[in-house]
Amino acid sequence: MTFAIIKERKNPPDRRVVFSPEHLAEARSQFPEATFIVESSEIRIFPDDAYRKLGFEVLDDVSHADVMIGVKEVPIENLIPNKKYFYFSHTIKKQPYNRTLLLAMLEKNIEMFDHETIIKKSGARLIGFGRYAGLVGAYNGFRALGLRDGLFILPKVETLADLNEVKSELDKITIPNIKILLTGTGKVAHGAKEILDHLGIKQISDALYLTSQFTEPVYVMADVMEYAKRTDGKVGDRFKFYKDPSGYESNFMPYAKETDYFIAGHFYGNNAPYLFTREDAKHPDFRINLVADISCDIDGPVASTIRPSTIEDPFYGYDPNSEKEVDYDAEGAITVMAVDNLPCELPKDASEGFGETFLEHVIPAFFNNDEREILKRAQMTENGKLTKRFSYLQDYIDGK
Repeated sequence: MTFAIIKERKNPPDRRVVFSPEHLAEARSQFPEATFIVESSEIRIFPDDAYRKLGFEVLDDVSHADVMIGVKEVPIENLIPNKKYFYFSHTIKKQPYNRTLLLAMLEKNIEMFDHETIIKKSGARLIGFGRYAGLVGAYNGFRALGLRDGLFILPKVETLADLNEVKSELDKITIPNIKILLTGTGKVAHGAKEILDHLGIKQISDALYLTSQFTEPVYVMADVMEYAKRTDGKVGDRFKFYKDPSGYESNFMPYAKETDYFIAGHFYGNNAPYLFTREDAKHPDFRINLVADISCDIDGPVASTIRPSTIEDPFYGYDPNSEKEVDYDAEGAITVMAVDNLPCELPKDASEGFGETFLEHVIPAFFNNDEREILKRAQMTENGKLTKRFSYLQDYIDGK
C-alpha cells in the first residue's frame, strides 16, 4: 500500500503537513510493508529536501498512491477518483460552502476519512490541532491586551520559529491584575491553559473566582456544568448535556460580572444554550472587555464574535450598544480575537504533534485489520454513497 503526503492547494496557503520528515521516517520503520511518498510543495513548512535527505521520493505526480493524506480541503479539480483521502473536509456539520466538495467525492468514488471523524469508541477525538489552536489563541489574546492598553508588544506567532520562541516572548512581559475565564476542558482549553501556566498566572476555584478580588492576575478553568444549568434547578450531568442540552440555560452572567479576559476554548454544538447574548453584553455589570474566541462560532454562543478575523488582521472591536464592529481599541468596545485557523501560525509544532498521533492511531489500522475500528468509524463515503454512520448528511447532499 502506498501513502502519499499531498500538497496543500487551498488559499490562503497552509504550511502545515500531517507528517514531518522525521515522523514519516518513523512510520516507514514501523510499517516496512508500506510505501510513503511525498508530493512536491513550495509552501510546506518542511522543504522537499528534508524528505529527500531521509530517503523519500518527492514527486510532482503522486496519483499512483492508494491513500492521499492532507490537511485542508482538496480543490475539486485536484481530487483523484477511486482513492482514499484524509483531510479536514468541513462537511460533517453540513457546511453550505463545501456541499459541492462532498458531492464531488461521491461522484468520484472517493473513500473519505475526515480528520474530525477519527474518534475513540466513546466519541472523543483522537487527533487534531486543538492544542495548538489553544496555545496560539491565548497568546493572541494577550497580544491584543498589550497593544490595546499600551502595556507591552508581543510579536505575531507566525514570525516566531516555534513554541519555544513563543514562550520566550511571554517571559518578557508582565500581566496586569486581571481576572481570566477559560471555558472548556478539552485539547483546546488545555493548550490555552499551557500559556496561562507558563505566565505563572494563579489558577483558582470557581467559588473564589466568583466571590473574591485579587491583587494579582488569576484565572479559572470552567467546566460546562459551571456556566450552564438545568432550568428545573436539579444537578446537571455533563455527558447527558452533550447528548441533549435541552432543559438547560446559560449560567454565564456570574462569570461575566467578574471577568476581564475571556478565553473561549469550549466545544459548542447540538443547540446548547448561548453563553452570553447581545442583550447580556449590554448589562451594566457585564465586565468582559477582551475575548479570545478560539471556538469561533459566528453570531452564536459568544455574542461579540460577529465574524472571523484573520492572521493578518486578528483583532476587531464589538460595541455592545450598537451591536456593530468598531476599532479593537475603541472606548467601551469588547476587543475580539476570532482567528479561525490559529494552528496555521505555528506550523512546525502543529505538524509534529499531529503526525505523532496520526502514526499512533491511524496508520496501524491499515495493517491490523482495523482492530479498534478507527477507520470504520471515520469513513464517510464508500462506493459512491454515504456510510451508515454519516447517513444524516443525505439531505445535505440532496440540497434539502
